Amino acid sequence: MATGPESRSKISAALRGLMGSCPACGRGRLLKSYLKPVDRCAHCGEEYGHFRADDAPPWMTILIVGHIVIPLLLSFEQNYQPAAWVHFAIWPALTLLLTLVLLPRCKGVVLGLLWSTGAPGSERA
Repeated sequence: MATGPESRSKISAALRGLMGSCPACGRGRLLKSYLKPVDRCAHCGEEYGHFRADDAPPWMTILIVGHIVIPLLLSFEQNYQPAAWVHFAIWPALTLLLTLVLLPRCKGVVLGLLWSTGAPGSERA
């Protein structure tokens, strides 16, 4: 799209990225596989292959998952005091599930924000 970075809504781009949609038009897909961004949007042609999210999506995922799992674990322990095997059955599985669900969404948010700020990307020729 021909819009400059100053006219791009960061909130809209982040929300579209969260949903896995193209931050520019909201119609095309942002990721072609679990974590691999498309080279360009199939609908509007905006390029995304040059953006590098690097460590931001895993960092965001760890932050979010930790703030969900740890309070639940502590509350569960305080209220019910289950056996250790119950903890070992519940919390690693919940942590893994949340991580797998949130990681591509966090990557979409980061890619959307990179696009909205007009970041050139470190792999652009």
